[in-house]
Amino acid sequence: MKRKISFREKIRYRFDNTLSAGPIAIIGWLAIVSCIIVIVAAGIITALHIPSDPETGTEWSFIEAVWNNFMRAIDAGNLAGDNGWGLRAITFVVTVGGIFIVSTLIGTITSGMESKIEELRKGRSRVLESNHTLILGWSPKIFTILSELIIANESERKAKIVIMADMDKVEMEDEIRSKLPDTKSTKIICRTGSPLDLDDLEVVNPHEAKSIIIISPEQAEHPDIYTIKAVLAITNNPNRKKEKYHIVAELQDEKNREAAELVGGDETTLVLSADLIARVTAQTCRQAGLSVVYTELLDFDGAEIYFKHDKVLTGKSYREVANSFESSTVIGIYTGEQQVLINPQSDYILKSDDQVIAIAEDDSTLKIDGQVDPVIQTEHVTQGTKPISEPEHTLILGWNSKGKSIVEELDNYVANGSTVTVVTPNEEHESEIAELPASLNRQQLKFIQQSFTQRATIESLNIMQYSHIIVLCNDKAEVQEADAEVLITLLHIRHIGEQTGHDFSIVSEMRDSRNRALAEVAKADDFIVSNKLASLMISQISENKHLSRVFSELFKSEGSEIYIRPVTDYVNAGVPVSFYTVLHAALSRGETAIGHRLARYSSDANKGYGINVNPIKSALTTYSEEDMIIVLAED
Repeated sequence: MKRKISFREKIRYRFDNTLSAGPIAIIGWLAIVSCIIVIVAAGIITALHIPSDPETGTEWSFIEAVWNNFMRAIDAGNLAGDNGWGLRAITFVVTVGGIFIVSTLIGTITSGMESKIEELRKGRSRVLESNHTLILGWSPKIFTILSELIIANESERKAKIVIMADMDKVEMEDEIRSKLPDTKSTKIICRTGSPLDLDDLEVVNPHEAKSIIIISPEQAEHPDIYTIKAVLAITNNPNRKKEKYHIVAELQDEKNREAAELVGGDETTLVLSADLIARVTAQTCRQAGLSVVYTELLDFDGAEIYFKHDKVLTGKSYREVANSFESSTVIGIYTGEQQVLINPQSDYILKSDDQVIAIAEDDSTLKIDGQVDPVIQTEHVTQGTKPISEPEHTLILGWNSKGKSIVEELDNYVANGSTVTVVTPNEEHESEIAELPASLNRQQLKFIQQSFTQRATIESLNIMQYSHIIVLCNDKAEVQEADAEVLITLLHIRHIGEQTGHDFSIVSEMRDSRNRALAEVAKADDFIVSNKLASLMISQISENKHLSRVFSELFKSEGSEIYIRPVTDYVNAGVPVSFYTVLHAALSRGETAIGHRLARYSSDANKGYGINVNPIKSALTTYSEEDMIIVLAED
């Protein structure tokens, strides 16, 4: 049988429902009760003709009684001025009511305001910016990304970067201020929320952002799942815009690429940070100074890669186009079919919709200022021979998840008969390393289970027999402990090199950027690789999505890559020659010269360790026999 609901229960139920609305409802009820007390008291005073001054018989009007009762409700001190016990009794009740009710009302208002201020402090208000760069997620990479975007935005008056992460807004702002005290013309806005939540995403206005960067969370157990879900939240958003998004997303594992591409389609550019670091490690350990070249091309400070379309160049050959820019260096063509050609044939003829891919200091300096048919010092051009590949011997100290990719990438470059020796104290790596020889074609692999942080151990390995040394950090250990092992090992190797006079080619890995600063490199062939490279690439692609294809071509083992070769393969040493002449010599060999390395500055960090990418072509340089030319070549 259905129980009958009493009138009191109905009233209480409705009252409880109004209170669920929060502080506003409580304030409303308290205000109503306060007004009732004041008005009822005023009505009693007026109806009973209670005088405000018994001696003169003066009475308050109803309005005056309401006002005076209200004053007593909010300030108990006004009660002291009342005369006559009748008036005092009524105003005393009003005053006591004010103490309990009006004071509670004021307290509730204060609490509500504090709650609202706290909500605003947490960063939940909607961002009204447009044409901004949106960063979703938080990791140490964000500071490199921000610093690069700040440099890229220097020419803009009111550039905006919006960050959303699942952490406190004030904490994010404090960290940014401590690491990047000067943001120049760029305004950075932080919001708290989950990039996977559709409602939270609306707060940062992703539909009007010029580019969206999704950072992989380093502490997550499955970071790629986070990235894929974030991409899905944008591309499948019910409120998504009709135009395509420009999303740059970081992935950790190549195995998740296919799923990410299905979700992101052609709106998303994927950056595989672990794969990038493995490729750069394999390539830079073989060529001293190559790391400086890569850093120069990837950051916004100095030479960068730009695209340019100019009808004047239509019908000209690649050789003529390369000579047409004196203060910029042409490296390839972006065809009308959206194909990237790095170092094409010198007789390639540009079509009307082709764009030039070039290295320049700024997009404003990428202009036709050279000579189609410059003066070439042919008497100083040499007939260099093709370099003979000889077996190389690589020592890898330590092992982590990137180790397998590094060894396999090395196998694409070294000559037959090369060797790679892996030294690590951890038994759990033995099975993975044991499977590697099956995928190697040119290298013999040797595994030594031994700790490598002690000087005696390093000396026992006879490290001077190796062409290259790679020191990897243990990604299973705590960050500072792993970096400490690398730092100690690196210091031992450098000291041995100083004592023996032997120049080691060293590539080491650091997980914490602060430790990277402690282990500052001493010369161009001493490189510390870290997630900074991935951050630089993410920043570049966020500004121009077509750069992803250029970087893909430059970093893969097929096609043309960057090589550093002896200057005497191109021009005579000891005589002043223009870079036009060097470029001519390179083009005659099917290569494109993009810079040089001067040996006399190889230990000078202020001069880029002698590396100069994109030199002025008409400037004369007298090379020594130890100097090198930086070229794009297929082998």
